[in-house]
Amino acid sequence: MQAELDADYPDLEIQILGVNEIGYDRDNDEMVADRALPWLQDDAQADVWESWGVTYRDVWILDGENEIVDIYNLTDNTLGDPSNYSDLLEIFVSAASD
Repeated sequence: MQAELDADYPDLEIQILGVNEIGYDRDNDEMVADRALPWLQDDAQADVWESWGVTYRDVWILDGENEIVDIYNLTDNTLGDPSNYSDLLEIFVSAASD
């Protein structure tokens, strides 16, 4: 999806990145192997998962002011379904366009 956003909407400068939950850092090497998306490791100081109330496989969409626009869960909305993929893509574009 990042490649599609970059190709079709380069002026919107949409960036997707992952934030790994505290305690799951042992799998980071495997997670980033052969992938281009930035992958951040949460830690006790930032405590992003806890402070934001993240649920596993959440996609948090922020606008240009880092305000939450939407939360889209990939367990409930698998991207293998073209409709879900299209919905998430449109959420990204809409958030970046506003």
